[in-house]
Amino acid sequence: MDIRKWIEEGNGILGIELGSTRIKAVLIGEDHAPIASGDHTWENDLVDGVWTYALKDAWSGIQDAYKNLALDVKEKYGAELTSLKGLGVSAMMHGYLPFDKDGNQLCEFRTWRNTMTGQAAGELTQKFSFNIPQRWSIAHLYQAILNGEEHVKDIAHLTTLAGYIHEKLSGVNALGVGEASGMFPIDSEKLCYDEKMAAVFDGILKEKGIGWTLSDILPKVLNAGDDAGVLTLEGAKLLDISGKLQPGVIMAPPEGDAGTGMAATNSVAVRTGNVSAGTSVFSMVVLEKPLSKVYEEIDMVTTPSGKPVAMVHCNNCTSDINAWANVLKGFSDAAGLTVSMGDIYTSIFKSAMLGEKDCGGVVNVNFLSGEHVVGLNAGRPMIVRTPEADMNFSNFSRSLVLGAISALKVGMRILEKENVQIDSLLGHGGYFKTPGTAQNLLAAAVKSPVSVMETAGEGGPWGMALLAAYRVNKKEGQTLESYLSDVVFANAKSVTVYPDAQDEIGMDKYTDRFICALDAQKAAVEKIN
Repeated sequence: MDIRKWIEEGNGILGIELGSTRIKAVLIGEDHAPIASGDHTWENDLVDGVWTYALKDAWSGIQDAYKNLALDVKEKYGAELTSLKGLGVSAMMHGYLPFDKDGNQLCEFRTWRNTMTGQAAGELTQKFSFNIPQRWSIAHLYQAILNGEEHVKDIAHLTTLAGYIHEKLSGVNALGVGEASGMFPIDSEKLCYDEKMAAVFDGILKEKGIGWTLSDILPKVLNAGDDAGVLTLEGAKLLDISGKLQPGVIMAPPEGDAGTGMAATNSVAVRTGNVSAGTSVFSMVVLEKPLSKVYEEIDMVTTPSGKPVAMVHCNNCTSDINAWANVLKGFSDAAGLTVSMGDIYTSIFKSAMLGEKDCGGVVNVNFLSGEHVVGLNAGRPMIVRTPEADMNFSNFSRSLVLGAISALKVGMRILEKENVQIDSLLGHGGYFKTPGTAQNLLAAAVKSPVSVMETAGEGGPWGMALLAAYRVNKKEGQTLESYLSDVVFANAKSVTVYPDAQDEIGMDKYTDRFICALDAQKAAVEKIN
């Protein structure tokens, strides 16, 4: 009854995240814990060689997720969801969404999964002396310029999926600093786009005869807790097609799934980090000092409050596990067995802990798409083994689970050589659902303790709700770091595991084999179409 009254009085705070396979809405209560949720499943399409989502599908998905959330509220508490206190929207990071002056979309939404911007990313990295990953918006923009794409001259507004949804809901063209740091490099002191690098790029635009500048087309940069507008009447109608939701809801700056992952794991302070593992996998480590040099494998982004972060981002993680789980489901169905998908996933992860430490010579290269960390612009998932390898179910399962984080391991080796100190590393996402497996193996991979909170399964949408709560509730002078540590996570429960020495040795041996198998992967990409 207390929660019902709290909701009916309009005190709920909502986080929405458009992930790569699921759009989810999470409503949090007075203690910041989730009290209701709704989701919608969607999937990207490969259209003319481009990984993309249709924006109409984004809206229908958001509306379905919100409708399911409202139904969950009604069923649990007997309450109608008509007003909210705070709202935040996040989405899969970066990508490329250009619009003309009339708001018309100029080309397909080019997502983080695409590896088509190698030339642009390489040239900009040299020009800026700063690593520009292929998925960043500025890399996509420069590649479109290099390609001579017709739409470039008409760009009046460039944003990300999170920024686009936020603007439609609030009328405010802005991004949280964490998401903005994946559009264009950020000056962590001034909390704005790096002015020197922007001047370099504007010089390129002038040479190319392009009539606009970066400041003309990029969204405004906002820090966590800054004023990002309110839900407009038009935005309320877009979000809630039943028409019950009232406008005027305070909105937080929109963030990417990297920033919300940091919030959801209380990993925004120096020497903390998190690993988000699902369809893709990425680690975020908040630095206490700069790296010694530029690494193409390491992205430099920021926390939602602007602190510098070293990020290892990999396009591929659990997709190949999902594919093999479907194969096993097909086998069980053909054999007349009643086995659920949940049982199959549990069997894979539990069996992985019974396999040999190095998988007995079985190697899984899990690349459904390209993987920049290891220099591949396309993927061909494959299992490789020597004739004498012990190909049993436990070794096979372990190869799937280790293969999902092997590219991440390659990138984390760089931070290890840089002597980057990590006091705490939090894991979250679907990869960690089975206790005692992924967490232990990740600890061995990164050679650091790994914790998983009870809230790890809530992930990004809950993290976005926390950022919205900070926007609504922050007191004078209260930082995001203190709000999360002292208010949200003060009594959080977590389980921490420490790396096993034999698992570390096995993971290193497996990773070396994984790297050797990349030549075969390159040949498969070249020859198998």
